[in-house]
Amino acid sequence: MFIALLLIIIVVYLMCHCYAQYGPNGRLINKIPGPPGYPIIGNLFNLLESREQFWETLSILNEQYYPIYKLRAFFNSLVFIRHPDDLEIILNNTKHISKSNLYDALRPWLGMGLLTSGGSKWHLRRKILTPTFHFNILQQFVEILIEEGESMTRSLKNAGGTITKDLVPFISEYTLNAICETAMGTSLQEMGSFQQQYRKAVHRMGELLVYRAMRPWLKYDWIFSLTSKGREQKKLLKILHGFTEKVIAKRKDYHKRTKGQYLKNLNKDVVPNETETIGIKKKRFAMLDLLIQASQEGLLTDFDIREEVDTFMFEGFDTTGMAMCFILSLLAEHKDIQDCVRKEIDAVMQENQGKLNMKSLQDLQYLERCIKEALRLYPSVYFISRITSEETELKTYLIPAGTLVILNFYITHRDSNFWPNPEVFDPDRFLPDNIRNRHPYSYLPFSAGPRNCIGQRFALLELKAMLVPLIYNFYLEPVDYLENQRFGIDMILRSLDPCRLKFVPIATEGI
Repeated sequence: MFIALLLIIIVVYLMCHCYAQYGPNGRLINKIPGPPGYPIIGNLFNLLESREQFWETLSILNEQYYPIYKLRAFFNSLVFIRHPDDLEIILNNTKHISKSNLYDALRPWLGMGLLTSGGSKWHLRRKILTPTFHFNILQQFVEILIEEGESMTRSLKNAGGTITKDLVPFISEYTLNAICETAMGTSLQEMGSFQQQYRKAVHRMGELLVYRAMRPWLKYDWIFSLTSKGREQKKLLKILHGFTEKVIAKRKDYHKRTKGQYLKNLNKDVVPNETETIGIKKKRFAMLDLLIQASQEGLLTDFDIREEVDTFMFEGFDTTGMAMCFILSLLAEHKDIQDCVRKEIDAVMQENQGKLNMKSLQDLQYLERCIKEALRLYPSVYFISRITSEETELKTYLIPAGTLVILNFYITHRDSNFWPNPEVFDPDRFLPDNIRNRHPYSYLPFSAGPRNCIGQRFALLELKAMLVPLIYNFYLEPVDYLENQRFGIDMILRSLDPCRLKFVPIATEGI
């Protein structure tokens, strides 16, 4: 009886496999080039490689199969695209806004927030959160970002003399506090040792999510929960969710004690100033306030609020932190460019009596070009994935509805067809004359189309605010060089090696 049942299962599986491979959709996918695979399991062994090995495998395949290729594993096919024409077809189509099932691994942590949701739910969340990035609110956020940049610089100055830092743990402490204060309205100093636990939990969670996403059979929570990594994830989720729930409770209690007075002004064009009081000190506006207001209007539940706070914390601190590491490393390795940035910063600081504000940050055009060029070479979100909602004609191939498409921005940004000498760090690529005739989808550090990054203006302001005091007060000298850094597949672009930099004090009053 058991043998008969087993034979039936095998026959049914083989029939489904043949249909997936040679049915209408399978025939279209088969036309796309790609490395040969084994019967039934396809290219599964590639997905079981280490993160570093898989990065190297994809680098080889990206050059071997230009501009498109596929990988297969059981019933699943992954189509990798990099040509700007193809990226535009996917990103600019309002029908292709659904994230692929690779993002399922994120859901135990982020639920169905702005990053992972789709359809009407995504539209509602986007509508609620868009006012967070209104110019008037960004001005308040800039004050926090400038304070964090100055605090980071003071920590180096207080250490005295030349100091060498491993950039990732050093910078992430301050970018985490910046996003925590702007998104939640709470300083990590109020959270004690919890902040270090949170940072470590985020980084480790990223590794687990990639491990899970690369193993199709672990997409089911009950299967993953049986593994040692599944049990580890459960502990990490307790830390991550415990952190956000504690802060949300504190913010809701604040609005309860102030009788919701500060929530009443959120939909107005002018955010109330901080001097207003009703017996309790007025706190700065936070993204969380919009979510709390929406929950009072019946649009969101407490669980919905946590989804969005978790999402913004994840996307807001780690992406910016890694971007800062790469920007500082590039400036350290290119002294002539670093000197030009410092000259611009010195002029702006002198003009503003050594103080920064929104306008002075916007005036730093050369620094902005350096940031954009660094994000070209090292985009924090270096790939995204979508599911096609309908049969789609790409530049060279027709792909069926329901295809899992990987959009590789990292490779697009280094395509010599669109970027001459692509490995060279050259901020002048972003001069107006050089931008004018460039393919609009050849540069996508914040994605594009309907699901572009909602916080891109915030991110650029944060990077400027934190870089300026460092460059104004210190010469940057490399210890570890980028050409020697190893990379691995991760949720964001991250080096597997330490990224150390030497900060040499400048003889100036500074900040």
